[in-house]
Amino acid sequence: MNSPLKLYNRLFRRKCSIIGMIHVPALPGSPLFSGSIDRIVSKACQETEIYLKNDIDGLIVENMHDIPYIQSKHFGPEVTATLTRICSELRKIIPNTTPFGIQVLSGGNKEALAIAKACSMNFIRAEGYVFSHIGDEGFTDANAGVLLRYRKQIEAENVLVFTDIKKKHSSHAITGDISLVDTAKAAEFFLSDGVILTGTATGEPVDAQELQQLKNSTSLPVLVGSGITYDNLENYTSADGLIIGSYFKKDGRWFNELDENRIKMFMRKIATIKN
Repeated sequence: MNSPLKLYNRLFRRKCSIIGMIHVPALPGSPLFSGSIDRIVSKACQETEIYLKNDIDGLIVENMHDIPYIQSKHFGPEVTATLTRICSELRKIIPNTTPFGIQVLSGGNKEALAIAKACSMNFIRAEGYVFSHIGDEGFTDANAGVLLRYRKQIEAENVLVFTDIKKKHSSHAITGDISLVDTAKAAEFFLSDGVILTGTATGEPVDAQELQQLKNSTSLPVLVGSGITYDNLENYTSADGLIIGSYFKKDGRWFNELDENRIKMFMRKIATIKN
C-alpha cells in the first residue's frame, strides 16, 4: 500500500502546491441565496478559468457563503444536489492533471465524498475527523470511522481525505490536554491522507513553529489552510500544500471577488521559491 505522502505527491506533482479556493455563492435554502443556480454555476466557472490561466496547482470548492452554517444532519438534499451540479460543470473545464476537491460546510464530509465520487474529483477536506470540538455552528464529533467506511462502501477509495486538526473557528477546550502533534498522530493512525493546519479564523496566519512540529512528527502530508499571503509565504514553504482563499480576493477579504493581479503576483513568487 502506498504511503499517504506518496499518494499526495502523485496527485500534486509540485513541491508546496498552491490550492485555490472557489467560494461558491450561497446555495438554495441558505439565507443569502440569490435565487439563481445558473448564476452560481457561471461565477464558479469564471473563477476557475482565472485560476487555471494563472497556473494554479489545484482547486477546491467550498460553500463558504452559506452562513449561518448548519451541521450536516440539518442539510436538505438541495445542498448536495446543487454542489454536484456546480462540480460537474467545473469538472468539464478543469484538466484531469489539475487536482480538484471539495469541502461541504459544516461537517458535510459524507456529502463531499458522494459529490467527489459522482464528479470524478480527487480529494475532500474533512472537519471533525478525530476528537471533538465546539464550532460556532455547534458540537462536531469525530467521524473518521464512519467516513472511511462510507468511502469504502461507495468505492471512492481513490478520493483522498485531508483532515483539519484543531480547526479554526472552534473551541478545543474539551481536548485541551491533547496536543496538536498528538491530534495529528491520531489522524495518521485513523488513516487520514493528510492533515490541515489553520489559524484561529479565516485569513488568520498559522504558527510557523507548529507547522514545523507537524512536519517533524508525522509522515502525513501537512497542508496550511489559512492566512497565507504574499508577504508571509516564506514562512510556510516547508508545507506540502497551501490552501489559499482570502488572499486571492480583493483587499484580502474572503467575501470579495477574485483579484487576478494578486494571483499573478503570488504565483510568480512561489515559482521562484520552488525553483
